[in-house]
Formats: sequence, C-alpha cells, structure tokens
Amino acid sequence: MPEVDLPREFTVRESGHRIHNPFTGEKLALLGRAVRLRPGTTVLDLACGSGEMLCTWAREHGVAGTGVDISTAFLTGARERAAELGVTGQVRFVHGDASGYVADEPVDVAACLGATWIGGGAAGTAALLERSLRPGGLLLVGEPFWRRDPPDQATVEGCHASAKEDFHDLPGLVGLFGGLGFDVVEMVLADEDSWDRYAAAQWLTVRTWLDANPDDELAPAMRTELDGAPLRHVRYVRPYLGWGVFALKRR
Repeated sequence: MPEVDLPREFTVRESGHRIHNPFTGEKLALLGRAVRLRPGTTVLDLACGSGEMLCTWAREHGVAGTGVDISTAFLTGARERAAELGVTGQVRFVHGDASGYVADEPVDVAACLGATWIGGGAAGTAALLERSLRPGGLLLVGEPFWRRDPPDQATVEGCHASAKEDFHDLPGLVGLFGGLGFDVVEMVLADEDSWDRYAAAQWLTVRTWLDANPDDELAPAMRTELDGAPLRHVRYVRPYLGWGVFALKRR
C-alpha cells in the first residue's frame, strides 16, 4: 500500500518555509512567551509541518513533545531542524494522518496551527485536540477569519474559500470558542507583513523550481499558479483575510 503523503505541489510551493502558516519566527516566539511555557511542558502539535514550533520552543522554553504530519518532506526538515538546534532528545516527529491522532499520554498543550481541516473546522479540531489534553491543559488553534466583509464571490474564492460562511469574522470566531465552552485566554494574530512572508516567499520558491525543472510534469500547473498568485494575494488575501492562534482553556 503506498505511503500517505502531501501532493507534490504543496511541498514544492513551501519547500523554503520553516513555518507553514502566516506567522514569522518572531510571531511564533511571541506566542511561546504569551502562553507562559515552562521547562518540562509537554506539547502535541498536529499537522506540525517542518516542526519549527516544537523545535524552537524546546530550545527556548525547555518543552518536550511530539509533532505529527502527513508530509514526509516536511518531517525530514523537522528532524534536521531538531538536530540543528540540539533538541533531538526533547522532540519526536511522527508520519501519519493527524486527523486520527491521539497522544498515548495526556499533554499540557495540544496545538493545531492552521490545519483545522483535520477536524472538519475549528470546532472539530478543538474537540480532537482535547482528546489528548490533560485536565486544565491548554489548546492552541490557528484559524483564518475575515478581516473585512468580502463583497463578492470572487473575493471569497480569492481567499481560498468556497463560501463566505467558511470563515467567521474575528468576533464570530472568538464567540464560537466561547460557545464551545472555552475561555479564550490569549491570542496572537498575523498581520499583513507576516502574510507577505508566508505568501510572497512561495513565489520565488516556485520560480526557482520552475527554472530548474522546466520539463517536470508538475511544471505547467506551477507556472499557472505563479501567474496568478501575486495579484490574488494583494487583491484578496492581504486586505480581507486574517489569521491567528487562539489559546483556549475549558471552563
């Protein structure tokens, strides 16, 4: 049976990324400080990508934990990063479908930053994460929201949604978490610059890859993507779509 993995276009597009969401390293560090991590804190990171959160938090705060992701390429990068930062004894990375993963032992912090499709949305992902959380522990959920009301379907689709209802506005998202029985105890939000670092960095990565792989079977699709991505970002994503990580505790 073939090994489950991300489609190649994802790993091509984000091969230059350590963080696979619209956070910079500074934002990720701020989040770690904001939730007051302490040495020995145990962390589960579902859809961990290249493991930057676990690796840097292990170095800076002394946490230990597990990351789970479907991408073999990203996990290779995660293990290399752990070795680079000297934290291989504190973190481990598991290849698999994060949507069905529950920790063997309850953890202090359970996180999913920007991949809430693993639980069918923010509510389902919070429920999935809570299955791995110790009583009184902390959930971290990264999720998009509308910064401005999208005026038409073109804007909705330009923000990678199929319907306006796919995302809440910020008050609606905070209200959703409250309605699920959580206190929102912290949040760190992306800004336009961090969106740029996530999106715009992909354009150079894709162009560099196209220059090196003009005859690859994926090249026509990546060329089409690059033709439209910069304008779509500045016209739709940058002004209309927000993103943030919300720290939740069960009431």
